[in-house]
Amino acid sequence: VDLVYRVNTPKLFVPLEFRPTRDDRDWVVSPLGGGAKAWLPFAASIPAILAVILVFMDQQITALLVNRREHKLKKGPGYHLDLLVVSALIVLCSVFGLPWLVAATVRSVTHVSSLNVVDTNTAPGEKPKFLGVREQRVTNFFVFALHGISILAAPALRYVPLPILYGLFLYMGVASLRGVQFIERIQLMLQPPKNHYDVYYVRHVPVVRMHLFTLVQLLSLAALCIVKLTPAKLIFPIAVLGLVVVRHFMKYLFSEQELEILDDKMPELLKRKKQDAKHKKDTVEQCRKQLDIEEAMASTPMCPLDRWDGSEGTVRQRHA
Repeated sequence: VDLVYRVNTPKLFVPLEFRPTRDDRDWVVSPLGGGAKAWLPFAASIPAILAVILVFMDQQITALLVNRREHKLKKGPGYHLDLLVVSALIVLCSVFGLPWLVAATVRSVTHVSSLNVVDTNTAPGEKPKFLGVREQRVTNFFVFALHGISILAAPALRYVPLPILYGLFLYMGVASLRGVQFIERIQLMLQPPKNHYDVYYVRHVPVVRMHLFTLVQLLSLAALCIVKLTPAKLIFPIAVLGLVVVRHFMKYLFSEQELEILDDKMPELLKRKKQDAKHKKDTVEQCRKQLDIEEAMASTPMCPLDRWDGSEGTVRQRHA
């Protein structure tokens, strides 16, 4: 559209040559940086600790989201192996001065969602049943193969408007928020209690307490955004680590049961199944006790009026 109507939109910058970005360095980057001070590598260990925290949390959080139990994955997770591979690739990229290869949370979650398998043989108005995820390596292979082939398409990619890419990334981010309890509780804050849908945490946590927990999360998210958008973004990993401290002090603000419901790692679907199974078990046990009492009373012979309590003016029956 911008080519036809000659709209001046920012385009994607793609270099046409395969070479180092800077002309004053070779492919292999020296640890001392060419004339740098000998103490510089040791001083760099301080920000390196922050980078370790950020890479570790980014990788593990992404792996946890992908390997959620409700996805019904058959192949086991490899948390330590994934982190080892990422660490080795970071070392290799650092030697050549390339950008680090880290976990892409939004794209990973979107990729898993695109492979969902549902049962469409449902009644009209009934929610399709989730069957699992189609586990394979074909899509991963073609995604990264196309990444490599994109080098040959560099002249054409220079005409791709940046707003299109931003819109695509925005859609992927919004689509990946579907089913997140935090987003659902934010929506509940804007609705009257009578319109709240039937979910596990709504049934077992008071509305005021649930909104208070959501407010604490919103304030924590706002603090992270402020740190990220200011010159203090260098301490962003420490700010992320500070959420552990916030979570610790929330134990004094909320009960253990409320935290277990609102901040549990167990997916909502499994929570509801567990609660329904417990409720069914309690109901069966209560009915069994009631039947035992009725059978005991029906089988117990009764004697006629055989005792008179004159002081209280009552007649008592005595079991044989």
